[in-house]
Amino acid sequence: MKRTSGFLLLSLVVPLVLSAFAGAQQATVENDFLASLEKGHPRLMLKDKDLMLLKAAMVEDRALQKCWDDVRADAEACLKRPPLVYEKVGPRLLSVSRDCLRRIYSLALAYRWTGDERYAAKARANLLEVCAFPDWNPSHFLDTAEMSHAVGVGYDWLHAYLDPDTRAAIVRALIEKGLEPGLKVYESNGWWTRSDHNWNQVCNGGMIVGALAIADIEPSYAERIVPAAVESLPRALKTYAPDGAWGEGPGYWSYATHYTAYGLAALDTALGSTFGLLDVEGLSKAGDFPVYTTGPTGLYLNLADVGERSARRPMACMFWLARTFHNPLYAYAEHEEIARRPAGAAHLVWYTAKPRASAARRQLDRYFRGPVEVVTMRSAWDDPEALFVGIKAGYNQVNHGHLDLGNFELDALGVRWARDLGADNYNLPGYWESRPGGQRWSYYRLNSASHNICMLGGEDQDALAKSTFTSTKMNETDPSAIVNLTQAYARFAKSASRGVKMVAGRTAVLVQDEFAIEKPCDVVWGMTTDADIRIEDGSVARLKLDGKELIVRLLSPAKAAFTIGSAEQEPPQRTNKGVKRLLARLADAQGDVCIAVLFSPVRTDGQHAGAVEIKPLAQW
Repeated sequence: MKRTSGFLLLSLVVPLVLSAFAGAQQATVENDFLASLEKGHPRLMLKDKDLMLLKAAMVEDRALQKCWDDVRADAEACLKRPPLVYEKVGPRLLSVSRDCLRRIYSLALAYRWTGDERYAAKARANLLEVCAFPDWNPSHFLDTAEMSHAVGVGYDWLHAYLDPDTRAAIVRALIEKGLEPGLKVYESNGWWTRSDHNWNQVCNGGMIVGALAIADIEPSYAERIVPAAVESLPRALKTYAPDGAWGEGPGYWSYATHYTAYGLAALDTALGSTFGLLDVEGLSKAGDFPVYTTGPTGLYLNLADVGERSARRPMACMFWLARTFHNPLYAYAEHEEIARRPAGAAHLVWYTAKPRASAARRQLDRYFRGPVEVVTMRSAWDDPEALFVGIKAGYNQVNHGHLDLGNFELDALGVRWARDLGADNYNLPGYWESRPGGQRWSYYRLNSASHNICMLGGEDQDALAKSTFTSTKMNETDPSAIVNLTQAYARFAKSASRGVKMVAGRTAVLVQDEFAIEKPCDVVWGMTTDADIRIEDGSVARLKLDGKELIVRLLSPAKAAFTIGSAEQEPPQRTNKGVKRLLARLADAQGDVCIAVLFSPVRTDGQHAGAVEIKPLAQW
């Protein structure tokens, strides 16, 4: 059903009932909402008065000075970049859209900051290059949304510099290649308007920015797009509830949250309202997710289609979250990142001064609920050699999900010992066929065989399985979490659970699996690692990596033994060269089965935790 009547009849008030999430809320875009439009330029995200305040504050703020130095250096690099050309990778133009976005932000901001017309001229050239493209690839609408964002910001921030003919060419392209294709999606109730993942925020955010950039001269686009986007966004924003987690993993958290920030910030600066969207449950806590899912190695808990060995990096949306929700932890955490790595232009847009460390309180352990549930535990903050473990639960059908309920990853001594391989090539045939029997699950990195979980009967977990933590004991001497995995293994087991616990005063980690097996089958416990492995007496494995050592003990069953396998695959899959699997196999298991594995980092003095008492998970 087309939703045209809610956009086109401007005599109506457009009620946006956000009933798709628990605790229904309402936001309303009145028919005269453009009466509050900031008529001048720049109006999007960073107005001239805010830029002046930033430049004044930089005199006494070294971190702000570094941000500006980083942006200026990037703008200088962009001056030397070749022209933007229409070149797809598979079905995507996305890399070109993102390159354009980065260039426009850095170049246009450098021009506004310095008045140096070299930056403006290069940005103008880049804008005209993409405006001359035959299209912005609306068949993969992320590409169109990001290009509309880039062109909208470029038009807005460089408005005074651009001559009338250039402005007209940019507006024409923005309408024909961005906003008109977007309106077709809204009016046909297109799938991403109803989605609850990153496509929703990116596409709506890009359309909001593009429409508001030209709302003074072409108001009909904003009149239709803004109400449609405000209606659509809560379907994705609600998935931050209740604790700020993101089902697609930390990497896609960044993508989705940046575009949440772009869209809502543009609404705020151009219209003076975010139409109640900031009140959606969970959004105010979203910054907790990247903070707590980053291990001491700097690597993320690598769930879903996150890039291989994906690491925490500067994310300007953390400053937006800090400012918007008055949370000093988010600002502090982001300052830690930009002290080590270059900041981006959006860091200046949303810059927030570094708070005192005492204001940025962090717990050792955290439990996130939501479409994907996550528990993280660590022995300390601000110690690169701290012990860290993370475990996930949730739903195997979450967007970008793998068949990996109960998967864990472990850091110690500055090394990621138990790791996840991450995504494979999105252009592999059938990569997105995720229903039971779908081709997605034929790929090693996505199915159960590559993950740090158990396999029963040599089969993947049920593709439709859901799981949840049944017990979490956080911020205690020996914190623990237990996840019910019965649906994942229902073909063979009447019940299945995994517990993860920090023991011996947070110096070791115990991973314990319990099954009630009704259909006799082989059970294989597996862990993926980059370490060299040496097996001792069957039940002890010594892992060595980067000059550090981890002892892994198979405490139960008594007669089980470790073996060494390989994670290497043949092209066209990623080959995982040199990556190993630590395995323990129980042949023809039945009845009650308990597999308990202890991970003990070896300190510089040679000390490490020994064996611990094994108790049933029900007694944890």
